Amino acid sequence: MGHLLLPDGTRYDGCLASGMCSGLGVMAFPDGAKYEGEFMQGWFHGHGVFWRADGMKFEGEFRGGRVWGLGLVTFSDGSNGFPRNEGFFQDCKMVRRKRCPEVVQRAQKVAYMARAQCQQV
Repeated sequence: MGHLLLPDGTRYDGCLASGMCSGLGVMAFPDGAKYEGEFMQGWFHGHGVFWRADGMKFEGEFRGGRVWGLGLVTFSDGSNGFPRNEGFFQDCKMVRRKRCPEVVQRAQKVAYMARAQCQQV
């Protein structure tokens, strides 16, 4: 477990392996964006929640630092769009609509665990 403060003001709190973000962690960016979830070799990778600075969030799966897999977009007004922006995303773009409540719940749980772990340090 550790803390990193990058030159651009980005802060990481969480698990580290060989000096890289790996495992559960929280990354906060200078513009107000934030990611809570799983990391692998410095990338968002696995399940997590990403909030943009404007309040929009994605709850779901990430691969290699990108939105990639099943998940749900929620806009800053609390809506999910119409039709609902839930399904399979590839390189940050929705390619197929599909209900995926289990993936969203897992992303929320992983984000909670990452936050709780960082508060213990």
